[in-house]
Amino acid sequence: MQPVPTSPPPPQSLVHRLLGGIERVGNKLPDPSMLFLLSLFVVWALSALLAPIQFADIDPRSGDPIRVINLLTGPQLASFMSNMVSIFTGFAPLGVVLVAMLGVGVADEAGYFNTSIKLLLSKTSSLFLTPAVVFVGLISHSAIDAGYVLVIPLGGIIFYAAGRHPLAGIAAAFAGVSGGFSANPVPSALDPLLQGFTQPAAQLVSPEMLVNPLNNYFFTATSSVLIIALAWFITDRIIEPRLNVTTPVDGEAEAAPDMATFEPRERAAFWWATAVLVAGLGILVLTLIPEDSAFRDPTTGSLNSFSAPIMQSIVPLIFLLFLIPGVVYGYVSGRFESSKDMVDAMTKAMEGMAYYIVMAFFCALFVHAFGASNIGALLAVKGAAFLQALALPGGVTIVGIVFLTAFVNLFVGSASAKWALLAPIFVPVLMQVGISPDLTQAAYRVGDSSSNIITPLMPYFPLVVVYCQRYVKSTGIGTLTSLMIPYSVTFLVAWSAFLLLYWTLGVPLGLGASYGYPVP
Repeated sequence: MQPVPTSPPPPQSLVHRLLGGIERVGNKLPDPSMLFLLSLFVVWALSALLAPIQFADIDPRSGDPIRVINLLTGPQLASFMSNMVSIFTGFAPLGVVLVAMLGVGVADEAGYFNTSIKLLLSKTSSLFLTPAVVFVGLISHSAIDAGYVLVIPLGGIIFYAAGRHPLAGIAAAFAGVSGGFSANPVPSALDPLLQGFTQPAAQLVSPEMLVNPLNNYFFTATSSVLIIALAWFITDRIIEPRLNVTTPVDGEAEAAPDMATFEPRERAAFWWATAVLVAGLGILVLTLIPEDSAFRDPTTGSLNSFSAPIMQSIVPLIFLLFLIPGVVYGYVSGRFESSKDMVDAMTKAMEGMAYYIVMAFFCALFVHAFGASNIGALLAVKGAAFLQALALPGGVTIVGIVFLTAFVNLFVGSASAKWALLAPIFVPVLMQVGISPDLTQAAYRVGDSSSNIITPLMPYFPLVVVYCQRYVKSTGIGTLTSLMIPYSVTFLVAWSAFLLLYWTLGVPLGLGASYGYPVP
């Protein structure tokens, strides 16, 4: 019998070939844990090479010439070894992820999420799932890091249950949570946090200047519409079609929940658990209303402040607000028969985090060394000085700030740490050329958000890789990076253009904000 001729596969577009190449190259990189370990060795070596050099650049945090610290000296190595355990246990994302996942794991194992997704999908067209997932990712910023441990994995579950590619759901959620970090229709704790660095930086030039904590609110709220539209288009037109061709879901991946049927006990359990969740939220709101509430900032009485106990309690609240409804759902539905079932659910959730814990160990060591060496500070200072020397027009300078911030973000992940370093440089310099602190801060936020999703050094990046591996075990750094590059590049270009258009039209950036500053 003659073999049946097979038609050649359809030619892939240039974008698909480019992303495929990025994925192949990226997946040849070492395992994320080893990548962080290798990066640690590189930082040690660079610190030893750069430490003898006397830099004339001034560190804006101290006012002294910046100097790189040699981490290979005896005292530095001894300090590193003696503090290794505390460096790991003090790694902020580790506690956030583990505590939140204890509660989320109970709700997931009990079946509360599956039933909630069934009801959601029964009311929502598959066409609108993408903007819904991105929108939830945007507003999750109000709960600080909740989006990373809750919204992103749910994005995969929701897409998979709807018959769509789960990695597309994870990518859309990641784009909303991290890529759209500064596009939020709801004020968040990030607003006063950044203002707390912008105002002192502005007062270096004008001691009487005050900056409103919501000085970028109108811009960030409006930007949420742009980010949702861009992420919707990229997910449905670029990412998911490519995934359907190149990245099949593993056969052993956990089956998606059946959307067609509901058992009576499932419905009853869902409504009981949801009633408990709503009651818990109601009690929480009632405790926040009084001006002398224990959850308010004891100095200012504000709730939207990082020093307010409520902002420090977000992760424990996530734990409780999912643990309690999960337990209620489990008992009413019959999934839980004793307290051991609840403990088993927590144990299973922690088993799924084992790989992340290993990666977090090496990531914590690298992040600590990178900060202690002052190499990140040197990169930022040198980059800002170069931009200042160019003396470009205002619009070009703002775009330069956006792109420089995006570049620095590849090395220094924390938004607050970066702005603490960059604000004393950017804000006074741009005030001298007539650009207000409010506009400078807005430019910083655009650059900071846009490149969050493509840097493996971002603390939550390995966690997103783990989420993807639930469905495609071969997922690596290259896979996730290739998924997110279209979002990052599009956000960076379109969002920068949007900021310039916003400026051209003179639309207010936020409360008490301006675009210009009078040059003395």
